[in-house]
Formats: sequence, C-alpha cells, structure tokens
Amino acid sequence: MIDEGATAPDFATPAVSNGSAAELALFRLVEAHEAVAVLFAPATFVPTCTAEFAAVRDAGWSARDDLAVAALTGDSLYAAFAYVDRFDLPFSVVADFHGGVAESYDLLAESWEGHSEIPRRATVVVDGDWTVRFAEATDDALDRADPAPVQRATETLREVGVDADRPRVEYDADWER
Repeated sequence: MIDEGATAPDFATPAVSNGSAAELALFRLVEAHEAVAVLFAPATFVPTCTAEFAAVRDAGWSARDDLAVAALTGDSLYAAFAYVDRFDLPFSVVADFHGGVAESYDLLAESWEGHSEIPRRATVVVDGDWTVRFAEATDDALDRADPAPVQRATETLREVGVDADRPRVEYDADWER
C-alpha cells in the first residue's frame, strides 16, 4: 500500500461522472480542492464497499467545494453506470478494469473471489500538494471494519482543513435512495 507522506500518482481513466461517461483526471481534482478522497473497491456491488460509498454519499462529502470524492472499482464502465444509478452515487466512479491505478497505489490484490489483479478495498486521502495524507486498506474486502477506513479518514480531512462530517457506515442498511 502507498505510504502516507508519499506523492500520490496521477491518473486519468474512464469514469461515470454526472450520469455520463467521462475521463476522470486526478490532477484536475487536486487542483480544484483542498483534498481528494479516493475510495478503492475490488468491484461494484460489493456489500461492504457499497456501505462505505453510501455513507460518504449520505455524509455529503461530494457536495463540498473543498473536497472531491472518486470511487475506483475493478469493474467495467458499464457496471459503474448500473452501480451509480442503483445507489444514487453523487461522485465519480472510475473503471479501473485492468488494475493500473490500483497498482500505481500499491493496492492491487493478486486475487480476490476468483479475480486476479483487482483493486483492494481502501481509502486514500490526497491533499492539495499531492501528498498522501491517509491510506488504509482492509485485508479482506468483505471485512466489516469498525471503524471503516472512510470513517478513520475523517480526522485526516479535518487536519488538512476540510471539516467533513464523519460517515456512518451501516453494513446491514438499505443503501438505495
């Protein structure tokens, strides 16, 4: 996993953003915000990851001017469209289908649930100077971490001047809106 204090690798990759296919470039997010939260998941529709994404949605992270959120999964852009639509996710969902972005962050799992070279479940916070300020991954994407990585990232966001609400991750909730 990428070390805190390291320079975050840039990436530009296909994503679902505002209901359309678009290229998401990290440098644009870093330039426009105090911090960027990059949420990694091995695939769309993984229950524990969906619980975290819905918690970030409900905490209003993506509605802030000082914070950008991008979710990254190992699925295709088509799966991302269905996922965003089903759970009304207001942030971009990146299709890291071949794991290139996850690999650049040293968050590539050798295998998971029969898939190889797929992103691990993780949360990374990058500040406006491209410094990784927070990086945490779970050993198993299905682990019901308490607190979840996105919850633990809230303190780091506050340290960089983003007074974001702490997401309430509810693993057994109905995440649809």
